[in-house]
This record gives sequence, C-alpha cells and structure tokens, in this order.
Amino acid sequence: MRTPVALLLELGVILAALSVLGTLARRFTLSPIPLYLLTGLAMGEGGIAPVPAAGEFVETGAAIGVILLLLVLGLEFSLPEFAVSMRRHVPSALVDVVLNAAPGAVAGWLLGMDGIGVLALAGATYISSSGIVARLLSDLRRLGNRETPSVLSVLVIEDCAMALYLPVLAVLASGGVWWQAILGVLAAVGAVLAAFTLSYRWGHHLGRLVAHPDAEQLLLRVLGLALIVAALAELVHASAAVGAFLVGLTLTGETATRTRAVLSPLRDLFAAVFFLAIGLSVDPADLVPVLPAALALAAVTLVTKVLTGRYAASRDGVGRRGKWRAGTALIARGEFSLIIVGLAGTLHDTLGPLVTAYVFILAIAGPLLTRLAPSRPGPGADAQEGGALAS
Repeated sequence: MRTPVALLLELGVILAALSVLGTLARRFTLSPIPLYLLTGLAMGEGGIAPVPAAGEFVETGAAIGVILLLLVLGLEFSLPEFAVSMRRHVPSALVDVVLNAAPGAVAGWLLGMDGIGVLALAGATYISSSGIVARLLSDLRRLGNRETPSVLSVLVIEDCAMALYLPVLAVLASGGVWWQAILGVLAAVGAVLAAFTLSYRWGHHLGRLVAHPDAEQLLLRVLGLALIVAALAELVHASAAVGAFLVGLTLTGETATRTRAVLSPLRDLFAAVFFLAIGLSVDPADLVPVLPAALALAAVTLVTKVLTGRYAASRDGVGRRGKWRAGTALIARGEFSLIIVGLAGTLHDTLGPLVTAYVFILAIAGPLLTRLAPSRPGPGADAQEGGALAS
C-alpha cells in the first residue's frame, strides 16, 4: 500500500507546528486551544499555508477527538453522583435556554431571516462546545473543583437537548413535514433515555467486560466500545459526545484509572486535531463582512453564558470565585453550532458566515477568559468553597 507523500508531509508539518505552539502556550501557563484554532485558520482554505491533502484525515480525527475528550472526562466521575447532579440542574437548563437561545432568535429576526433561520441561529448561540470545555477543564486542572459537576451537568443537558432540536431542524430545513420531525424527536428521546437507563442499572457490568491486564487490550476494548456507542447515538440524532461520556461514567475503580492512563496520549493528539479542524473549516474572507454582527452577538451571549454558569454553580453551593470559573468555562461554542450551519446554512446567505465567525470568536475568547478566571478560592466568601475542595 502506497501512502501519498503530500499527506505524510502535511501531517508532519501540522503535528510539528502544534507541538511548538503547545510548548509555547504551556510555558506561559495558557491553554493551547486559541493557538490551535488560529493555526487551523492559517492552514485552511484561503489561509496562508493550506493543507488540502490532510483535510479528510483532520475531519475524521476531529470527530474522534470529541469522543475521546468526553470519554476521558466521564472517567473522572461516577454515574450515581452525576445522575443526582443532573436532576438538581433541571432549573439551570431552563435558565440556559432562555438566556442563550433568545439572543440568537432575536438576531435572526433583526437580520430578516425566516422561521428556520431564526431557529438555527437560536440553536447556534445556545449550545456550548463540549469538546473545548472538556479540554479546558483538563488543561487548567479543574476536574476536581466543586463547580465542575455543575458545568458538566449543563453541558450534558445541552447535548441531550440537541437530540430534540437537530431532528426538527433537519426536517424543516429539508422541506419535510411536521410528523417526520415528531418521529425523529421520539426516536432520539427514546434512545437517550434507554442509554441512561442501561448505564445506570447495568453499567457496573461494563467494567468487568472491558477489564484486561494488558494495556493494549484495554485500549482496544474501551475505545471500540466508545466508538460503537457514539455511532449509535449519532444514528438517532443524539450526541456522540453524550454516548462517549456515558461509557466513561460507567467505568470505575482500577479500570477507570488504567483507562485514563492508556487513553490520555491518544486524547491529546486527537483533541489537538479537533481544534485545528474548527480553524480549517473557516475561510478568513467569509468572516470580514459579518464580523460586526458576530462580535455583537458574541458579546451578548458571552455575558449570558457566564450568568448561566454562575446560576448553575450557585445551585451546588459554590463560592464566588467558583461561580466565575463555571461561567467562563461555558463560553466557548464549537462543534454543534457548526453542525447547525451544515443543516441550515444554505438556506440563508448570511447564516453560515455569521455562525462560523461567531463560533471562532467565542472558541478563542472562551479559553482566554477561562484562564483569567480565579483559579483558587480566596478568603471570606470563598472560605466555604475552599474547605469543600479540601475535603
């Protein structure tokens, strides 16, 4: 089998560039995500150093990257504890919808879009990027923070909401009828409920099924299972990220610890590819005309996401600084917003470029603002939070 020289060369250049940028970011204690995004912008169509031969590999690697990010994130938590957190954050989900979908809907109406365009833009501003947030929490070593379960609960509820939203949008955007949308929603809801029920009641058997003393066998079993579950989730218009997250949640104890060890290097590789892919999907020339509108929309929804995170963290009794960390962690938009563009972007000339510019702005601003959020509890109002973290 002969491998194309151009593919090898471009992948080599990409990985070398990401390595240099990652080293620079960590030297200044920053997240490398903004640098990876900018690198993708430079290497994409219309950039200064396009990499056409590597495009298909990067697109596939990006999908795997999101799955690995959420799989490893799920390994940090137990399913019973997370189920309790999910139930506690139903009000947070309602606040999330009201605060973050409304600005997109209003913007679509002001821009003269029809009902489908308004619905699409509302979804794009509502949904945070699970992939970016998962990497941020890991990079900044906040997985053990008290506010992290509230952030994850909001993310998982958002991803589950996409199981209702995406079938409706897909049917309407393709000119389908209402009963097709209802059937799609019912199938997606049934699949999500079945997945949660199976994980909650029989998930403990999964650890025994995939456990193996050999690291290679453990890697193949867990990754294979996660990809299968993610594919089944996508098949019914649910989220592959939720499927992978559930697989991670069901693994506990020594199996979870060893799985984290064998998956972490693979996760880091494909996560970098995921962030690069977001940049590659953007043509800089398309961003210029819509930049003012995208900046205005990003400024509004940046604030509304911070408010959402603060409210969610307050339901867990988190201190003042933890609320800010939770709020800034949710700012970034990413993969789902771009999926929405793929479904409805061709129906309106401005929708695709506007959402793409909006995603790119917040995918860069989110990690930067999250890094600037206070990382340690202080005196006074945060003393209780510090004591909880210490325990």
